[in-house]
Amino acid sequence: MNKKGLILAFTTAIISGFSIYLNKFGVTGIESSIFTFSKNIIVALFLFSMVLFFKENLNLKLKQWIKLIMIGLVGGSIPFLLFFKGLQLTSSASAAFIHKTMFIYVALLAVLFLREKITKKFLAGSILLLMGNAIFLKVYYPIFDKGALYIFIATLLWAIENIISKHTLKELSSRVVAFGRMFFGSMFILVYLIFAEKIVLLNTLNLNQIGWVLITTIPLFLYQITWYESLKYLKVSTATSVLLFGSVITSLLNLTFTLQSVAGSLFIVSGLMLTTKLSGVITILNAGVPHVRAEKE
Repeated sequence: MNKKGLILAFTTAIISGFSIYLNKFGVTGIESSIFTFSKNIIVALFLFSMVLFFKENLNLKLKQWIKLIMIGLVGGSIPFLLFFKGLQLTSSASAAFIHKTMFIYVALLAVLFLREKITKKFLAGSILLLMGNAIFLKVYYPIFDKGALYIFIATLLWAIENIISKHTLKELSSRVVAFGRMFFGSMFILVYLIFAEKIVLLNTLNLNQIGWVLITTIPLFLYQITWYESLKYLKVSTATSVLLFGSVITSLLNLTFTLQSVAGSLFIVSGLMLTTKLSGVITILNAGVPHVRAEKE
């Protein structure tokens, strides 16, 4: 159980919880693709500054550049466009639940391509995590509509991206991988905006909307930094399961302290204790890190 990886993964989950809470305000009244592009390109510039500051090696092999471009395409562009479009066509609860199943697809892909092993504890924890989110989000039966399909495809693409990223992190630093995702992802979204004739909408953003873009850029930037660094130390299946803790954070920010939300939170926490191993939780708590859960290899 890698303590640094666990702390980073739970930090990412907390950031994600805050980000979801802020984004629901920030995206209001803004074309979703413009909102996504604006945030992503700013984060890409921040990450590029970090790459230069830490003097990261960008003299990469062609194969490595191709991997970064794939990460940008599969993780930083298409799924974002599909996800936000899906949100417009289906319920937010269904969208959130489908997205939270990503760790299952990641785990299956990790077995096939990364030779990770799925333990009985992980399987039991996965069931608790799914039950917890179903209770948490009040999703008692699946809703299969066009929007749900878009969300599902986006989730699968993000799962694939995490597998590619985990493999790429064996050769490149987390900062370079994060930069590749955001930069190439932004370029692909820019191409979409041009062909969809939406690029002109950038000129219509008012000061309030620009302010929200800048505010929501901060958690997105922090997410990239902590997430890809955590993937260097943890199994990708375990790392993605920890992200479900973000739901609890979002609920706390929304002040939704109902019996249902509490029950859902307990299922999620119990599931995480199994997927990340109880000893990892104790390790983190003994390290003096409040409200952070375990994760590992």
